[in-house]
Amino acid sequence: MFLNQTTYSTDTSPRSVAIVDVNSDNKPDIIVTNWNSNTVSVLLNNGSGTFLTQTTYTTGTNPCLVAVVDVNSDNKPDIIVANWNSNNVSVLVNNGSGTFLTQTTYATGSNPFSVAVVDVNSDNKPDIIVANEYSNTVGVLLNTGSGT
Repeated sequence: MFLNQTTYSTDTSPRSVAIVDVNSDNKPDIIVTNWNSNTVSVLLNNGSGTFLTQTTYTTGTNPCLVAVVDVNSDNKPDIIVANWNSNNVSVLVNNGSGTFLTQTTYATGSNPFSVAVVDVNSDNKPDIIVANEYSNTVGVLLNTGSGT
């Protein structure tokens, strides 16, 4: 039913994968968190079922889950990462063509384990919901409109 897998290098200890077209070429790209190297990798799709070598971006410590959503209303998907050991989430804004700005971090509870992105207050701006493992809480980061 499937061909043998083709593998692509990431940084150390990949944990979470998202599949989204980040460079507006109508081809799904791979975004993956790398737990031990404190990075997120972006692998752009060549269009033939193969992917370019990863480009890595720095995150907080021990990134464990990734979500990809347009947070600043520019019609380009941005990367949101839960950073387990630095107690924050990273937002990497898409520059266009599949490249991203340096992360902006936002404080969370203890050991954020997962994130979801949805408009919780009906203002047409996606907000970040984060599950904080060791503080036994769920946090809500309301979007101000600029993706921050």
